[in-house]
Formats: sequence, C-alpha cells, structure tokens
Amino acid sequence: MKSKIDRESDIGKTLGIDQATGHRKHQKRWLIVAFLAIAGVTTAVVWKRTEKSNSMQYQTEKAQRGDLTVTVTATGNLEPTNQVEVGSEQSGIIETVEVDYNDHVKIGQVLAKLDTSKLEAEVLQSRAALASVRAKVLQTEATIKETRNALSRLEEVRKLSNNKAVSQHDLDAAQAALDRALADKAGAKATVNQAQAALEANETDLSKAVIRSPINGIVLTRNVEPGQTVAASLQAPVLFTLAEDLTQMELHVGVDEADVGQVKEGHEAHFTVDAYPDRNFPARITQVRFGSQTVDGVVTYETVLNVDNSDLSLRPGMTATAEITVKKVRNAILVPNAALRFTPPIKEKNDPSDSRSLVSKLLRRRPRSWSKRRKDTTANNKQQRVWMLRDGQLVSITVTTEATDGSMTEVTRGDVKPGMALLVDTLRAGR
Repeated sequence: MKSKIDRESDIGKTLGIDQATGHRKHQKRWLIVAFLAIAGVTTAVVWKRTEKSNSMQYQTEKAQRGDLTVTVTATGNLEPTNQVEVGSEQSGIIETVEVDYNDHVKIGQVLAKLDTSKLEAEVLQSRAALASVRAKVLQTEATIKETRNALSRLEEVRKLSNNKAVSQHDLDAAQAALDRALADKAGAKATVNQAQAALEANETDLSKAVIRSPINGIVLTRNVEPGQTVAASLQAPVLFTLAEDLTQMELHVGVDEADVGQVKEGHEAHFTVDAYPDRNFPARITQVRFGSQTVDGVVTYETVLNVDNSDLSLRPGMTATAEITVKKVRNAILVPNAALRFTPPIKEKNDPSDSRSLVSKLLRRRPRSWSKRRKDTTANNKQQRVWMLRDGQLVSITVTTEATDGSMTEVTRGDVKPGMALLVDTLRAGR
C-alpha cells in the first residue's frame, strides 16, 4: 500500500498537478480581497454622497429700503373727445362731395350735395297749394261780406215796414248764410296753415339735401362718392365722420374687476402705442364708469383718461397699453415677493432603531420628506412670514405687508431690516 501511494505521488509531481492547484487557490484569495476592497470603497463613496445630498442649501435675496409704485395695467383705444357721424335724412343721388380725408372744416361748411330736382318740384307744388288756399280765404271773405250786407238789408226793411215786409224765415235764412260763410273762412284759414306747414317741410327737405358740418373739426372718414345713391330709411346712412379737436383726446381702457376698486378719478397714468414703442404718453383718469362689459368671460369696467395731443402724434383708433398709478410709497422697507411665498421643507428625522441592511440603504427609493411643506395660515391676510438663516438654523419672522408691485412688497411691521438676506428658494447640495 505504501509503495502504491508513493507511486501516485511521484506521478503527480511528474505531471505538476499539486503546483497548479495551489496557484489557483492563491488567485482566488486575492480576487476575494480585491472585491471586498472595491465594495468597501463604493459603499463609502455612495454613503458619503447620500449624506451630502440630504444637506440643504438656500437661495436668498436681500430686503431693501426704497420707493414702491403700485400700478394697474389696462388696454384700450384712443378716441377724439367729440366725434360726430354726419349722415343724410334725405334719399337721393350724391351730386357733389366738397371735402376729403383730413380736411379741416367749420360749422356750416358744405360737405356734400344731393340732387335736388325732385325736392325743388315738391317745394313749387307746395307753394302753389298755399297760394290756392289763400285765394280761397279771400273768396270766403267776399262771401261773408255779401251775406252780411244781405242780412243788414233785410233787417232794415223789416224795421221800416214794422215787421210786415220781411218774414222771420227770411231773416233766419240770411243769418244762416252768414254763419256758413264765416265757417268757410275758418276752414280756408286752416287749410292755409296746413299748406304753409307742407311748404316749410318741403323747404326743410330741400335744405337738408345740402350736407353741412355741425362742428369745427377734421374729416376722419368719407363714405360717399359723387353719383352714389343714398337710401335713408329708418336709420340715416353715415356719410362722414368728423372729430372736433384732436389736440385733446380720450383713452378708453377696460379695467379688470379685480383692480377697479383701486382706480379712482384723478389718478395719473402713462401709456404706450405701437407707433412709438419707446415713448411714454402722460394721461389722467377723468371717469370710471359703473357699467360693466363682459368679453370672453372677463368682466371689465370702462375707464376714460384725458390725453394731451398737442403735437398730433396720436391718432384715433390707436391701441394703447396704459399703466395707471394707484399708489406711491416713499422710503419703505421692501421684501421680495418670493420670500413671502417661501416655506422650508420638513426633514425626516433619523431613526436610530433603523435596522435596515447596508444594501437596502444604498438602494435608491422615492424621497418622501422633501414633498412635505408647512402651511402657515393666519387669520389676517396681511400677516405673513419670511425666513432667514441664523447660525445655520432656520428662523421665521412674522411681518405685516401692505402694497405690492408684483415683485416687491412693502413691510410696515416686523423685525426686517434693509440688507437682511431672506430665503426665497431651496437648493439640494451636490446637484
């Protein structure tokens, strides 16, 4: 048996089997050691990054002292202070047009004329009718005179004959004839008045065939040409649009219902138009109308602003964007609106009894603590809270706010000083 074992050992040495097996075991031990070293380094790096990602950094902006201007923005169109649409009450064919666009006109100046042939004939006919009824009046007067004389003669004869020559029936007939003559005269006079009124109406129609300017101003639009037929029925057609004075204009804007409570008569404003984008035009509110207008579900209130247009650079119909100054605050403490909206996150507390394995801690999971936000509610809407860092700790400051321009807000009460760094946003470190 011993000789057999020695013989197998000699064969293994001859073939080199024992040396190969030992070499493989040595490599395996080194591989295990290298793997453990890499796993340890990776674990340390990941753990360090995880711990670092849980630390928070904050973006800050400083409180400041300065002036605050609260404005309300509204859009609208420019209009003349007095704009008149000139039409025609008469139907007919336009014979001449005396003015053109941008012409300056005066009160009573002829703008256009209609063909007056038919109207002149109607005037002549009315005059003839008036003359006829006036002749009728003269005829009735002659009849009255005749019947009155006949009645007088009968009365005289009856008196001289001691009531025997003329009967009472004849006297009554003569009196009735006189009364009829007087009635005919009254009817003729009424007919005269009727004919006179018809003549005056026709003469008025004839005068209206000449379109005249009712104001001193400028021609904005001309909607008629010579030879055009004008048909005036229930509504007079608009032939010309005149503006009285373009050196003084009005800006009509629609103020949103949320802002109309701040807008008052006398507030100053400035506006821009597309024609002069780099120029601000001053204006002043003269009227805030109570009537509302609803456009696309938005309720607005028409507000009128007075505009000085001495250089005639502005034109009717231009679209303007106005900023109405509703409040000015001087030398106030101002904080960014972002600081008033900021609320710090609530971090999840570390649980010392957490027995999760290292691998489970290294696995990524959905964060829960960063989605939780504190809600600060107060009874007074003007009481708000801002945050700052003091010795690395979050400190809240309760403040009383007033006016805001959309980016900065006035603070009237609270331990906020100019230059104080206030938190406005949260940044996660390592990103």
